[in-house]
Amino acid sequence: MSALRSPVGRLLHSTVLKYGTRLSSSTVPKDARPVLYSYCHSSCSWRVRIALGLKKVPYEIKATSLLKTDETHCYTNEYRELNPMQQVPALRIDGQTLCDSVAIMHYLEETRPEHPLLPIDPIKRAKVREIVEIICSGIQPLQNRLVLAHLGKEKSMEWAQHWISRGFRGLEQVLSASSGKYCVGDEISMADCCLVPQVFNARRYKVTLEPYPTILRLDKNLVNNATIVDCHPHNQPDYPKNKK
Repeated sequence: MSALRSPVGRLLHSTVLKYGTRLSSSTVPKDARPVLYSYCHSSCSWRVRIALGLKKVPYEIKATSLLKTDETHCYTNEYRELNPMQQVPALRIDGQTLCDSVAIMHYLEETRPEHPLLPIDPIKRAKVREIVEIICSGIQPLQNRLVLAHLGKEKSMEWAQHWISRGFRGLEQVLSASSGKYCVGDEISMADCCLVPQVFNARRYKVTLEPYPTILRLDKNLVNNATIVDCHPHNQPDYPKNKK
């Protein structure tokens, strides 16, 4: 049974049509598109850019820096009203604001069922969620920019390498059992949206990746995906070399 033929799929489909938010068409007026508050170097923002791209949801980017020295940044009263945590991403969509990358991905999945990022099979769905949580709760927060800034330059690199390596040891074992072409079988999913930015971070912090052959194989399969390339930090309008 396809996702749209199931009772849940029909309900979601009708909800999308009711509220006029079926944004997979390039004909959607520009002012009706979601607005993503994103920072080029933020892996959490990158996850959402990938998810929006894979679901073919047109959106606008409002560059929002994590650095106080930048002109548009998270530490303004205006942004605090939008996102009390003063972090990115934040997504203005359907008249609401969502401020957590995982919550955003699930909302997109529930309201825009085309191009699904969760498998239909419940075991595979659970496995995708498991991998998402390993990365988004068990690895990335420990090498978050704010954590490293609090530690100071002398300790931050060693700290990041330790926690990413520790997380990758567990993630490698999980992926070796679940993966096919992608993190869970041969269907691209939310797990893949999270894996690519985390591997990018690992390289940024000079983590030795040879002990994780499954992670490297999956990253190699994903990094040439046209959507993921388009969402890469270096291809964002606020990446330093791209600023006018």
